[in-house]
Amino acid sequence: MYFNNTNDFFHGIMFHHFHDDKLHTRGQGSISQDDFYKLINFIGKKNILNADIFFEKLRKKKLKKNEVCLTFDDAIKCQIDIALPVLEDLNIKSFFFVYTSMFSDKPDNLEIFRYFRMNYFKNVEEFYESFYENVNENLENFFRHYKNEMEYKKIKSPHYSIDDIKFRFVRDLFLEKEKYEKLMFSLMKEKDFNPDEFYKKLFFSKQDLQDLDKLGHLIGLHSHNHPTLFEKLNYDQQKEEYKKTQQIISKILNKSPNEIKWMSHPNGSYNPETLEILNNLGIELGFKQIMKIEPEKGMKKINNSSLEIARENHSSIIKRMNK
Repeated sequence: MYFNNTNDFFHGIMFHHFHDDKLHTRGQGSISQDDFYKLINFIGKKNILNADIFFEKLRKKKLKKNEVCLTFDDAIKCQIDIALPVLEDLNIKSFFFVYTSMFSDKPDNLEIFRYFRMNYFKNVEEFYESFYENVNENLENFFRHYKNEMEYKKIKSPHYSIDDIKFRFVRDLFLEKEKYEKLMFSLMKEKDFNPDEFYKKLFFSKQDLQDLDKLGHLIGLHSHNHPTLFEKLNYDQQKEEYKKTQQIISKILNKSPNEIKWMSHPNGSYNPETLEILNNLGIELGFKQIMKIEPEKGMKKINNSSLEIARENHSSIIKRMNK
């Protein structure tokens, strides 16, 4: 059974990457279409609510403990090619949370960098080795300084390995965005990787958004540039991220901005100012990344507010299925 005393509360199920070993290659954390069917069966289709019903029941405070919804982050094309046919086959309507820089002339490189490290090295360990060679710094003191924070991250996100967590800390806190991107572009040049060739393969098109909307799925906010540490942005920067993405989505879908009332926090990163901004923009439902209480964010319960609804990572469910 899926539900037990660790997840006996309503929540979302979070998906990112899918593979078919053809166009969409197998990568860290990706699942196949067959595994997706099995996962839905493991949860129990009767427990999975359509996105609009989940939203309305949340509004009316009528969600039951064993009710969940399916959510998809980052507008990754494999979701359209591999997951969507399953959703339509089973008549499940889901949330799709998109960051919108991909629809501009300056898309964020988060997904491009992931694709590169998953496909242009023998494995992720080889990428990490090359990455640290190019960082070319002694990181012992850095890792010692953030030891407790990294251990806490592992508890919150058990689907990440320690090496995954170390990499993310170096990326976000040691290098920060500008230096990290410079390093990654240098690595890509060494491997003759041209990111311009991969945008259509990796990301939703505007037509994909429109098609999802017509099919009855709900399109929501996931920021404009997908900052990895959103909570570190100041108030005006955060406001611009969400206001801009709300405007872009509403324009693509030919809707009023106030019709877009749902979102997920990129990387689960937010602070009280974020919640204030989202409230002011008329957002009524927000998903975090994990299934635990985060006291450092002032949380006192799992689903602390309508903008802090828990989500289970699909990879954690796959591990339970395969035991």
